[in-house]
Amino acid sequence: MDIGKVPENILKRSVFKYIHHHRNEITAYPGIGEDCCAIDIGEDEILVFSTDPVTGADKGAGGLAVHINANDIASSGAEPAGVLVSIIMPPGTEEAYLKEIMEDISHACDGLGIEIMGGHTEVSGIVNKTVINITCAGKVKRNHFIPAGGLSAGDEIVMTKWAGLEGTSIIAESKAGILRKSLPERLIEKAVSFKNLISIVPEAMIAAKNGATAMHDVTEGGIFGALWEIGEASGTGIIADLRKIPIKQETVEICEVFNINPYMLISSGSLLIGCLHGNQLVEELNKNGIPAAVIGRAAKGNNRIIVNGSETRYLGPAASDELYKVINV
Repeated sequence: MDIGKVPENILKRSVFKYIHHHRNEITAYPGIGEDCCAIDIGEDEILVFSTDPVTGADKGAGGLAVHINANDIASSGAEPAGVLVSIIMPPGTEEAYLKEIMEDISHACDGLGIEIMGGHTEVSGIVNKTVINITCAGKVKRNHFIPAGGLSAGDEIVMTKWAGLEGTSIIAESKAGILRKSLPERLIEKAVSFKNLISIVPEAMIAAKNGATAMHDVTEGGIFGALWEIGEASGTGIIADLRKIPIKQETVEICEVFNINPYMLISSGSLLIGCLHGNQLVEELNKNGIPAAVIGRAAKGNNRIIVNGSETRYLGPAASDELYKVINV
């Protein structure tokens, strides 16, 4: 298998096949595009959980790990409440690096108003690079839980912020020396600063209160992968317009240097939202300082396509993220 997310077909036959459901209080299950599970604890409240590691970033990895998991929770309409932190470091790791990770995690949690609830910290010869895994917990009223698979044919699809934010920031920070040969320093610095846009908690909370039928944060596989996943989770087709997908010039130029596709680049910081009235939601998001655009709609059938003028591209399950073509060379 290639580096990155395990392919969808392998997940279905070698992972999901062995997940059995025994408990009635478990009300949301693993699936393509579904990043959270949920437990109905009664009294009109549901606990929501998500877990994800960070392996592709070095600087700021602790804060990134918090945000990508809080994003999953918020994408279900839930309020993030706390995190469990697991850190596995290779032999020889300096204590100062562990301290840096925890400072990043603490700062991110403080910014979101959530708790560090516990976890595990270990040095192990089984890894050659530090692995940070976060499990985030949140809560939501029973009738307000929003799955990724909630789209219906005719729903409009709103995208917040810009494609490729996280990947652009990671590449700009880790490959600055290469980028300086062809790009100005101010562009690289601006690209690095995209890491400050990674949280989608504010827009998810607004969307949940304004008619969202489905939400899915854009992570590995980029916007193309996320469009496929929200369609697959919902059992609908997708028609999206490439020209309407917002993207920063810094992302375009950095991707050109490494000859990678920005629409297949990890994009934490962007949220896909299904709703009946996309322009109304965009207006509400804009009022709160969040850029957004209607980029397409859900359709009948199973075809997920990107149109670009007279050209049509059929989407498929996300392959290995474009980021790995850069950071592993």
